[in-house]
Formats: sequence, structure tokens, C-alpha cells
Amino acid sequence: MQMDMNKPMQLLGGLSAEEFMRDYWQKKPLLIKQAFPNFKMPIPLERLRTLASFEGVESRMVRRNGEEWLLDRGPLEEIPTNDMPNWSLLVQSMDLHEQAFYDMAQNFRFIPDARFDDVMVSLASIGGGVGPHFDTYDVFLLQGNGSRTWRISQQEDQELIPDLPCRILKNFKPENEWVLEPGDMLYLPPQCAHDGIADTNDCVTISFGFRTLSLANMARGVLEAAIDQISVQSGLGIGIYSEPLIDGYKVDGLYSDPQQVPVSNPAQIPESMIEQSLEALKNIKYNDKLASRFLGCWLTEPNKVAEFEFNEEELNIEDMSPETILRLDIKSKMLYRNNEVYINGEVVEAPLNEILKTLADDRKITAELANTSDELTFELLHRWLDDGWLICD
Repeated sequence: MQMDMNKPMQLLGGLSAEEFMRDYWQKKPLLIKQAFPNFKMPIPLERLRTLASFEGVESRMVRRNGEEWLLDRGPLEEIPTNDMPNWSLLVQSMDLHEQAFYDMAQNFRFIPDARFDDVMVSLASIGGGVGPHFDTYDVFLLQGNGSRTWRISQQEDQELIPDLPCRILKNFKPENEWVLEPGDMLYLPPQCAHDGIADTNDCVTISFGFRTLSLANMARGVLEAAIDQISVQSGLGIGIYSEPLIDGYKVDGLYSDPQQVPVSNPAQIPESMIEQSLEALKNIKYNDKLASRFLGCWLTEPNKVAEFEFNEEELNIEDMSPETILRLDIKSKMLYRNNEVYINGEVVEAPLNEILKTLADDRKITAELANTSDELTFELLHRWLDDGWLICD
């Protein structure tokens, strides 16, 4: 079901998605009072402490003692009590550990899934925070419990204090200050300096983060995809971006130098070898299909903490009632572009069709719709059910 992009949203303080993306996204901060009205934490606070002690859960503990900053990485054996001020516990990927946070993140799907990173939840005692800093990504900071004072600045000075375990700005000069209560939310674009300090014990902030991709990583990835295509089409082996084939990456022929003359400096690389290497590259087309192949596979790589549960019993879609919901597991990532579909780091064998498009956009389909699939799509859906990428309820 598609969202009306021109409809005012309480989540955005009465702005429509179109207005927010046009006027604020990647441009300037926005304070939204009661974005989530009458908000209550969906899990006990003790659950955060428990998760931080688990292997496979990414967590950090930041403590401040005067000018001294201490950082411990999980799993954390002991979390301070509220008797000790100035500490913050941060737990990453809460959308993968708790269904409630995954559901909350779905409210932001007017932003492309390709940009979404994770939901981080922080628990702090009074005075707790991670110091004034800036991020390279977009973030929505929702106050979940207690209250927190945020000071922000769009200053250009991003010099950091050296030799600290945390990235803390040396010359933070706040321009605005707000106190957020449960349900209030603050949007910050990349590079916007900010400092959040807990005003109460049991202060919880829920961060919906949207990654900003490094152009260097994007360029390198496209080159890696080109290498894989050249390798498979020239008989040199396969790589993760090799299949299916993309036209235009077969490099034929052998190096030849019939005009080579005798040399007195045999260790020097022949210029003809340099020239023919560069000439071979002229056959390579760095096109949108290649970029899509890399980005589709890269952006759907499962989170490093993601573990799928295989189904031990065989599930048959044709035996399910028509209203049964087939839903992507919260750890599954699925994207598409043009005719190609990507899921959990792989290119889907079937071309894009309405069933796969609906599953990617809505993250669910009915068994009734699934039963109209062609043979290849039907086989894929069953395989994903077996692998735990798709679940039914």
C-alpha cells in the first residue's frame, strides 16, 4: 500500500513527506514535538542491559569523569546503576533484536530503504551523553523515556579533541538548545554538530539512522563488480558480482609485440605493454547495470549480527489459507531496480514481477497472491521460507 507523499504527517510535525524531503532532508535540523504522541517504551529498560551482555549484540558503554572519557565495547558484563551519573549505554541494531523497533522504523519508509542503517537505543543516567560530536549520516532522535537536553550547531569547525576514545569536538559552539520529552523527536542532517545530555535517570533516546555512503566505497565497489564480470566472461573465475552476466565485459585476445626491438635495459616495462593494457580497458562500459549490480548486492548484505532460523518442517504455500501473510523476516533486506531483484546480498534468479515488487515494497504478500506466481518465483518463495528469509503468520 503506497503512502500519500502530500499528506500531513504527525511524525513530521504536520509536514508531508514531500515537504520534509524538499525543505529539511540533508539540509537543516527539525524539532518535532510529539512525533510519537503519548509514547511509552515498548520494552522494559532492563532488556537493554540484558542485550548488552550478549555475544552477537553490538553495544558500547561511554562514561565521563570530568574531562576524562572512557569507552567499553560489548559484550558488557556489568552496567552501572543510576547511583552513578554520567554514563550512557548504546545498543545497535535494535530493529533486529526487537520487533517493536523494527515496526517503528517502518514509519520512515518514505526514505529509500537503501539509505536505512539501523535503530540504536541508548540508556543513560543523569548527565550521561557521548559528548559534542557530528555524524556523517542522517538521524532522527526520538526521546523514549525521561528527558534529554540537546544542543546543536551547524558550525564548520569539525576539529576533534585528540587522543580520546570518542569523537568529541574540540570547539563546540551551540546555536540552539531544546529539551525533549517522551514522544518528541529531532531530525539532524549529516555534519550537524550535536550534544545530548540526560536530564534524568533512565533517559532513553531511540535513534533511527540513515547511512551516507562513501563515494570512494561506491566507486571501488563498481570496479569490483567490473572485475567479477571480466573474470567470468573471460574464463578467469567467478566472484560475488559475476552472475548473471552483463553485456560488455568480455576482454578477448593476447598481448602481442611483433615489432619489439632488442633492448639494452631488460628490466624496463615495455611501453607497448602499458598501451595495450589501457586499450583493453576501453572495452569496459561502466554503466548503470554495473552500478546497480554492486549496490543491490552490497546494500542488501545482512547485518553482521543477523542470524536466520532455518525451518525444519516443510512449508507449502499451496496448503496455506489465502489470507495467510508471507512476511520478510526483520533481518532480510530486499531491493530492486529495473528488472533485477536483490535479497540478502544475492541477485534473485527470477526477473522483477508484481509479486516480488510487492514483497519488496510492502515486505509482505498474501498466500493468495503467492499462489499466482510463475514456477520460478514460486520455487524462490519456498526456498526463502526454508531458509528463514521469509516467514508466515
